[in-house]
Parts: sequence; structure tokens; C-alpha cells
Amino acid sequence: MTQISRRNILLGSAAVGAGVALTACTSNDPASTAQVKTDTSGNANAAAGQKVIIGFSAPAADHGWIAAITNNAKAQAKQYSDVELRTVEAGTDAAAQRAALSTLIAQKPNVIVMLPYDGKELNASGLEAMQAGIPVVNLDRAFPSAAAYRLQIKGDNYGMGLAAGKYIGDQLKAKGVSNPIIGEIPGIDSLELTQERTKGFNDALAVYGFKVANRRPAEFTADSGQAAATALLQALPKMDALWNHDDDQGIGVLAAIKQANRSEFFMVGGAGSKSAIDGIAKDDTVLKATVTYSPSMASSAISLARLIGQGKGMSDLVELQVPKEITLASETITKDNASKYAPLGF
Repeated sequence: MTQISRRNILLGSAAVGAGVALTACTSNDPASTAQVKTDTSGNANAAAGQKVIIGFSAPAADHGWIAAITNNAKAQAKQYSDVELRTVEAGTDAAAQRAALSTLIAQKPNVIVMLPYDGKELNASGLEAMQAGIPVVNLDRAFPSAAAYRLQIKGDNYGMGLAAGKYIGDQLKAKGVSNPIIGEIPGIDSLELTQERTKGFNDALAVYGFKVANRRPAEFTADSGQAAATALLQALPKMDALWNHDDDQGIGVLAAIKQANRSEFFMVGGAGSKSAIDGIAKDDTVLKATVTYSPSMASSAISLARLIGQGKGMSDLVELQVPKEITLASETITKDNASKYAPLGF
């Protein structure tokens, strides 16, 4: 679980204007601020136009990143006088979200933005909306069928793994470690996004001749992160590097590491939370980097849904329509650039 990237910021510029002003929301106070575009001066697309009713659905906000997704979508919608956002409670599983989406589809909004609980399980809902003539913006967790969405915008999960693996590989090579012991704590293992992250990580490590020694999945929560890390630390009495896929579950991972009094290795996080960025800047734990996967993609999804609803394209592109698929890049945050990314942490 995005990533703040220069491409992400440029995407917002192409969608709604030349000027950019971003603010960030944090896991501790998600309602106070959000990652939105507020300066749209000089762009014809930003002028009020045809009213667009955008339906929105995302899983229940039981996770900092998911909470930021919903907060960003709501905040971005408020930037447009011609947008009405209708949100539906999606519950905590695929069945509940399917029911909520059926209700939303019956209301016939102009566009629907949905982050599915699971892309495969909600693919039928995307197809239902598209067949009803409602364009769907598939956010983050991909539908397997291209017929289930008008636009798919997501983070680069494979790229997250590549970025984490490259950072770890470079650091170990610089230290002269030839046969390192590397741990991995992914998120929910059944999700395709988790599998993509692990594949990217393995592919990057293979370039250096390295591989993962032990892997313990968590569930994108602090409690599950602590449990997975405790098991991993017990399995690996010595370790050189660790990649934890998600900064929210990383809170628990770091707690387990502190409890075990371990510090012989360094850790890379995932997503770019404010707490992780602040910790990297302080440089007082094993966490030395995180690879970005930003919930600001929800803000961009609302802006692009508006353009789709109005039959407009992205102002910086030659094409007349919004593209079919957009994958945002993942970058690596370290102590050297933490101050640059701090305002964008969620």
C-alpha cells in the first residue's frame, strides 16, 4: 500500500492545472489536512463546467493509508463547485462492498471511483457499473478485466519491491556484505498487490545475487506487524536487512524490534507515512528508508473522474481523452531527502 512521486504530482497538474499546492494528511490527524490540488490558476479545465456526480467507495478506514484515501477523495471533491461526491459505506469485506456498490449504481451517478476490497472479487461490480453506462475509475487494487473500468489508476507495487530491493542491495554491497541474511514482512499475502511487491523485491535482490532468508506476512495493521516481526526475529537470530511492506504495520514491526533489543540490521518501510518519514529523519531506529505509495492517488482519481464526466482530456496531453491506465512511480525516501517528502506524508 502509492507513493509520493514527481509523476504523481505532475499527473495532478495535467489533470487540473498548471499551479500546484499540496498539503498532507497524517495518520494521527487524518481529517485536518489532505493531499489535494488547490491552485488551478490558468487552466481552462479548472473552470466550473457541467455538474458531475461522482460516486465513491473504499473499504472501511481501519488503516491509516485507507483513511487517507477516503479523506483525500472528499477533500479534492470540495475543490470543485461542479462536483457532488456521493460516498457509500463499503464495510470490511468484499460482500459488504458489493452490496454498497449495487445501491450506488442504482443511483446512477455520472462516474464511480472505487477502491475495491479485492480487485478480483469486485470485478463484477465494475462490470455492472460499466454496463449501466457509468464510467468506473478503478483505484489502486486492480480489476482483472479491462472491461470493468474506464480508467485504472494505481501505485507501482512491483516498483515498490524493486526500489526496496535496490536500496537494500546497494547498502549491503557498499558494506561489503556478500552473503546477507534478509527478512521480509509483506502485507496481506492473498492480495495481488502484495504478490507484485514481493516479486519486485526478489527480482531486485537477484541482481546482487541475494535472496530472502525468511518471510512472515502481516495484515497491514500495527498488531499484525508486531506479531509477524516477533516471529521473524525469533527465526533469524542474526539479520542484515529487513523490508516491511507497509509503514502502518511498521509501527508494530518497530515495537517488536525494540522489545527484542535488536539493532544489527537496517530496515526499509513502504508507503511513506508521516511517522515513518519523521523517524527516518531522526535516524534513531533501524528504519533507514521507505519506498513511496501515496494515497494522494485518490485526489488525482477524483480530478480525473471529473474530467471523464465532463468529456474532457488532460490539459498537458495531446489526446482528447483521459488515458485508460495510469501507474504512479515509487521513490525512495532516506534521511537525505526526508525533509522534501515530509509535507506529503499521510
